[in-house]
Amino acid sequence: MWNYEKRLQYPVNIKNPNAKMAKFIITQFGGPDGELAASMRYLSQRYTMPYREVCGILTDIGISVSK
Repeated sequence: MWNYEKRLQYPVNIKNPNAKMAKFIITQFGGPDGELAASMRYLSQRYTMPYREVCGILTDIGISVSK
């Protein structure tokens, strides 16, 4: 049995919200050329890689891009 608590790892206090900057940050992370898309490409390409060494490298890159 487990208990799910929806909370942030670090508390965030936003004093001056900036909608323009928020839109820019979301675009960089989740847009078509964003970090999340790049991470998913690396992680999906690792399954078709014939060489184990390169498969490990793609996994490491995909995980580090998504952090």
